[in-house]
Amino acid sequence: MTSTDIELRHLRAFTSVARHRSFSRAAEELLITQPALSRTIAQLENRLNVLLLDRSSRHVEPTDTGAQFLEHAERVLAALDDALASVGHRATLRLGFGWLLPDPWAQRTVDRFEESTGASVALTRTDDPVQALRQRTVDIALVRGDAEVPAGMRTVRLYDEPRIAVCSERSELTRFGHLDWNDVQDWPLVVNTVNGTTGPGSWPAGRRPAEIVETANYDEWLETVAANRGIGIVPEVAQRRAQHPALRFVPLTNAPPSPVGLVHLPGTQRTLIRRFLDAALQSTPA
Repeated sequence: MTSTDIELRHLRAFTSVARHRSFSRAAEELLITQPALSRTIAQLENRLNVLLLDRSSRHVEPTDTGAQFLEHAERVLAALDDALASVGHRATLRLGFGWLLPDPWAQRTVDRFEESTGASVALTRTDDPVQALRQRTVDIALVRGDAEVPAGMRTVRLYDEPRIAVCSERSELTRFGHLDWNDVQDWPLVVNTVNGTTGPGSWPAGRRPAEIVETANYDEWLETVAANRGIGIVPEVAQRRAQHPALRFVPLTNAPPSPVGLVHLPGTQRTLIRRFLDAALQSTPA
């Protein structure tokens, strides 16, 4: 065995399990599944040809050998973090987003990340954050709503946002005190087909809105709703942030929440992305 047989992921996996005395909590911290974590630990033990962890049905503890190895592994990782911090001010992580970063989550996440790493976050507004990620013009992308993420990308779900209805000031909907989710199908629905949070797929077949008005970006969606071509369904953050004199917001009852997540490609900017995900999860609403 040579040192090249041991990778940083092995050390991070082992130290996390040893610190938490738990595979489940370590998996949550590392943002991987428990089976993947177990495989990584098994690889490390096989390559070292030693037993590092004493596993039982009730607890996980480092063996005597594992405790000695833990001290060395933590020193190696600490030295790496110091080395990264020494050049961190030169590093930039590009965060792609389609519209209206959620607040105060975005501000808290960026502050935490920049303070802990010395790196900076470049905020990149793009009509299609997932496509920008595929083209590698951003390093990580904020995604909202029910759209499926392409295979090969990794998603971390952060939290859910409540939905609200939006319509033109000239819409008949303004006469209602609220709109029920099950009644949305009775109205033309304006959909942003690129990065919108609500579309036909948000309902089961047979209960979808009869008329869909498609738009290709946020600005088109905004002006189409304002022109009274139909109603829109958006996260509630839009009520605070979307300033348009011709729009009115209507409470939406019985609507499923709109998920918020981060998507990234494995193998790129791994250390910075892991640190950003840590900051993002710490900043999620309680």
